[in-house]
Amino acid sequence: MNLLELKNVTKHYLTGSEVVKALEDVTLEVKYGEFVVIMGPSGSGKSTLLSIIGGLNRPTSGTVVVDGIDIYSLSQEKLADFRREYIGFVFQSFYLIPYLTVLENVMLPLIVTDYTKEQKIAKAKEILERVGLSSKMKRFPDELSGGEQQRVAIARALVNEPLLILADEPTGNLDSLTGIEIMKLFKELNDSGKTIIVVTHNPENAKFADRCVYVKDGKLLGIEVPP
Repeated sequence: MNLLELKNVTKHYLTGSEVVKALEDVTLEVKYGEFVVIMGPSGSGKSTLLSIIGGLNRPTSGTVVVDGIDIYSLSQEKLADFRREYIGFVFQSFYLIPYLTVLENVMLPLIVTDYTKEQKIAKAKEILERVGLSSKMKRFPDELSGGEQQRVAIARALVNEPLLILADEPTGNLDSLTGIEIMKLFKELNDSGKTIIVVTHNPENAKFADRCVYVKDGKLLGIEVPP
């Protein structure tokens, strides 16, 4: 059963008098519990594709259905609610708030929920333990390594228990060994039931996924199952 269905998704940008074709007629399905890697060279359209999947970038044409919801038929307010409830975002830059502790950074997505303060703290602590950072919850971001900061960002993405984790070049700012540790963490999360889509330019990351989707010049070239 599919969690995600993209049908004939096209995205064009107008730059002055020139039309930039970022995506052309992309159709893709992702099942519940799958781990999919999207690969392609710089400028191929893979990050645009991820932003469209996440409800951040309205396509020029085509449909995006997540868990049975045609997301771009929603109002802006409902689309924002959808992103908060369904999607966990992880980016190449960690986007942690420097003056908040690790625990407070992870609690941020819970601000708009009905949880009590005690429940928010308990939830954040639970997720930090899951990503192996329970001993560092009182530290500030600049007291952590790059890999630890990315783990905090992943914990923040998980704390709302989203159906879908979207990661855009999550190992891009990390050394190769730390990058492997982060991909192993994504694999562990996937093994526990999370649906994960990772955009990457690193072919080493593809081996952690169930499928690898190749994008070039805005077009889907093919889908491959890693050995």
